[in-house]
Amino acid sequence: MFYGAVVWDPWLIVAQIVCIQCLYYLTLGVFLTILVGTRVSRLSLVYFFDFATITASTVTGWCVIASMLLTSVAGAGYMLYLIERAKKCLDFSATLYIIHLCICIIYGGLPSSITWWVVNGTGLAVMALLGEYLCIRRELREIPISRYRADV
Repeated sequence: MFYGAVVWDPWLIVAQIVCIQCLYYLTLGVFLTILVGTRVSRLSLVYFFDFATITASTVTGWCVIASMLLTSVAGAGYMLYLIERAKKCLDFSATLYIIHLCICIIYGGLPSSITWWVVNGTGLAVMALLGEYLCIRRELREIPISRYRADV
């Protein structure tokens, strides 16, 4: 990808937001199934969107916290392939977590748990910073140039 004159394409941005959001929730579902699904009788949307499930007072709550943080690490990897630019990682991470906040407000009301805010703020920071780091590493790689003569 060449990084010269970039044409503003709103449909591409919307498609990237939708893809990142869908991948985030799919990955969160996988981690919740692995970590929380073995501990509870029935896994439901409560673990995705209700702030009361993110608690440090139970083992299940710690599993939900771990799922959220592991999902943010995976989200940084998704941004490496979908967003590809370090300077856009914070924007897309913040957008993802703002949409998540809106869904949580619709589902269960404004989160009043400090643990919810700390976990989601940490997830936002991890996703943005790790995504930027990974994208910068990719952008700074040497461009391989094949040589036609080996004795030059």
